[in-house]
Amino acid sequence: MVTIAITLSYRGSDFAGFARQDDQRSVQGELESALRTLSGSPVETVGAGRTDSGVHAANQVVSASIPRIMVEDIDRLMRSLNALTPADLVVRDVTMQNDGFSARFDARSRTYLYRIAQTGTPPLFMAPYSWYIAHKLDIEAMRQAATYLIGEHDFDSFCVAKSAQELHNNELSTKRHLDHIQIEPEVVMGEKMLSITIQGNAFLHSMVRVIVGTLVEVGLGKHDPSWIGEVLAARDRTEAGQTAPAQGLTLRDVTY
Repeated sequence: MVTIAITLSYRGSDFAGFARQDDQRSVQGELESALRTLSGSPVETVGAGRTDSGVHAANQVVSASIPRIMVEDIDRLMRSLNALTPADLVVRDVTMQNDGFSARFDARSRTYLYRIAQTGTPPLFMAPYSWYIAHKLDIEAMRQAATYLIGEHDFDSFCVAKSAQELHNNELSTKRHLDHIQIEPEVVMGEKMLSITIQGNAFLHSMVRVIVGTLVEVGLGKHDPSWIGEVLAARDRTEAGQTAPAQGLTLRDVTY
């Protein structure tokens, strides 16, 4: 047996998330089904990030242990995987790794991209990949607010309450470290977007989407930028903003 890393891209719109689920379509389930067909036996995979239902990925990394014969021709393996997986899931790369490599635990950082449509009229081409907000956002205020999140903090307020409680019950931390948050306007397919790029060592359940929803409240003038510090200190999900819609979020990169 050998360990491999598989780099995937997928449109999350019609998936119930990355993690395998018995009764719903998932990214992990589709990939493991293809690997099982090729290997002749079940293959378990580990993903770098467990994206929620509707969330996309440009470069999701998955590790797996497979029979050595399967990697004698990497290009053939990639072609076979792409032939066996659905059109909204693409295998971009397959590389050999040292035994024991884990896509999840060996990752040094993850980068997410969230796009907000600021087009004045609803977006057409980017509608499946953005959150349309008709009102103009104060980008500078959002940038000031984002500075409160940089570094290591307890992000309990930015996590799904049930998930945070489960972590606490198992004596696990809700502390995470964010390296940077970049907020920049861009034009994609001729449509004006506000792109929020967030990089950190790891993320809690829906953490990026709650961060975005909270920054949007500042951008709309509902709160001063310093409010973010108060939300962090509260360690209470009800103190933060809404959870931004899933379709605007993409797992962009994972570094090792």
